[in-house]
Order: sequence, then structure tokens, then C-alpha cells
Amino acid sequence: MEYLEKRHGILQETATIEPKMVVVHWTAVYSLEATFDVFNPVQLAGRPELTSASRLNVSAHFLVDRDGTIFRLLPDTTFARHTIGLNYMAIGIENIGGPVAPLTRAQVKANAELIRYLRKKHEIEFLIGHHEYDAFQGSPLWKESDPNYITQKQDPGDRFMKRLRKELSDLSFKSRPER
Repeated sequence: MEYLEKRHGILQETATIEPKMVVVHWTAVYSLEATFDVFNPVQLAGRPELTSASRLNVSAHFLVDRDGTIFRLLPDTTFARHTIGLNYMAIGIENIGGPVAPLTRAQVKANAELIRYLRKKHEIEFLIGHHEYDAFQGSPLWKESDPNYITQKQDPGDRFMKRLRKELSDLSFKSRPER
């Protein structure tokens, strides 16, 4: 709740969100076990570009292994720190992989199935890759208190998002804010 107040200007008694967006990521960590080790501590270790804003560890709601197995890390209405400026409304999906281990077809299928499930539960309007989040900066949806707190991301990449959006084209998700 402290993070919500300090970083997003939101005062509330619980660390919950009303999901309106799904943000897809890659871990750049190449095993399930190592990824759990990264997400498990409450306090963030290293990563000075992020600890300057908060020691709260990064997290996500779901994790998709390379074979498409989906793991729930948090309830989908619990706040998770995964995307600057949008955490207050975004469900995060992490995929095991990265630049040296491109995401798999099984991960595309698993993400599509998971996002369809989430759309049935919540009023999800937006589907973005982590590398696309800065398009929201300056829009009414952006809620980051420090205008200089932004990082450059490449995950999960245009290729993966193109394949995922093709699988979900019937749902007409937005990928940019209306200005």
C-alpha cells in the first residue's frame, strides 16, 4: 500500500487492483527455479535502476514456463510491481526466456489461453508487451509520481507480441492509450 501511495498517488487500505490491462514480460532468467529465487524475496536485491524507487521486489501474477505450463504467483487482483506507471491496473505475465532463449510457441498458446480466461473475469481493455509500456506515459492512465523514473525494456519483443495478438485478434485489445 505504501508503494501505491508513493509511486501512484493512490490511497487505499488494501494492495489490490482492478485489472484493465495485461502486460507480457520475459524473465531473462532461464530456469523456473532461478526465476522463483528472484521473485520470492520481499525486498529487491541489486538492480539500482529499480531500488532507487523502492526496495519492494518485482513480481508478477503469472509465470509461464517454456513448455507452456502456467503458474499463479499472486491472485490476479493483488498489486504486483512489474510495470512502471501501470501497476495499479495491470496483471503481469512473466515468461521464462529472453534474448538468448526466445519465447516458444507453447508460451504463445499458454499466454493466449490465460489472457482469454482473464478477459472473462475482468474488464481487460489493454494488452501490451513490457517494451510498449512507455506509450502510456503522459496519458491519463499513467500513474507514476516521478517523471524521470522510466526504464527501457525490450521484452517480450515485437515478434512475440505479434504472434500473441494474432491468437487474440477476436478480442480487439488496445495496445496504446487514447489521447
